[in-house]
Amino acid sequence: MAFRTWVSGVGDDVNPCSRTAPCKTFAGAISKTDARGEISVIDPGGFGALTINKSITIDGGTGSGWASILASGTNGININAAATDIVTLRNISINGGGTGVCGIRILSAGTVIIEDCTIFNFKSTTGLDAGRGIRDARNNGGRLIVTNTTIRDNALSAVVIASNVGAPRLFAVLDNVRLVGNAEGLSVNSGAQVVISNSLIADNTGGFGVVAQSPAGSIATTEVIVEGCVITQNSIGVGVQTGTPVVRISDCHITNNNTGVSLGGGTVASFGNNRIVGNVTGNAPTSGANTNLV
Repeated sequence: MAFRTWVSGVGDDVNPCSRTAPCKTFAGAISKTDARGEISVIDPGGFGALTINKSITIDGGTGSGWASILASGTNGININAAATDIVTLRNISINGGGTGVCGIRILSAGTVIIEDCTIFNFKSTTGLDAGRGIRDARNNGGRLIVTNTTIRDNALSAVVIASNVGAPRLFAVLDNVRLVGNAEGLSVNSGAQVVISNSLIADNTGGFGVVAQSPAGSIATTEVIVEGCVITQNSIGVGVQTGTPVVRISDCHITNNNTGVSLGGGTVASFGNNRIVGNVTGNAPTSGANTNLV
């Protein structure tokens, strides 16, 4: 076991995964990497789907090329680590190849950090969480941080953050992400608390750009802050679908959606500095729980 291991497009998993004798796949390298260690990429290549069961950093690198996972017919990365573990994924392209199930599926971990990644073409209609880019399904609580990442062209949602009803709360921050060309952008459920900022949410034509739900029995109120985002060309820009969630929008441009803001319950609170214009409907706050804040 080593604290740092290496993979290469011309490596071999029988190797010790050293710099001079790298492995071929991420799955081969992780078994030879200490907990809290790092897997680094030497050169461009396809390094295979994997399951992560401990604290680890996987860095695809930039100067050496682009690390890819082709996940046809399966999940790209499954994360099923301990509740205190920290998993970091950086500089990785995860391609579902049109038949992939889910790009990154998070079942257990303390903190998951996703930086500078691309997740696309997960279009399977069968299997748990099929058609999702990122699915955070942890029932032990935890944090998710996604930055500088594009999630596009998936059959269903780009990002789903939802534990089982009654499970501990999930926390997530998404900054400078691009959720483009999926059926739905960001879906938040079951008492999660999420911030999405400085992001593009566009061309998600099957549903919402951003949607919040709070089913009965959730341990807390679902809360979503949407700050400094462009939300355009979606079926519905921002909305609440069920229950009593709170969505707070500030300094956002919500335009050219079929419906700008939709309220099925709960609260959509605007700080009065948004541009909600040019949508077919939903261009102005409606009566009820839509509110304008100073």
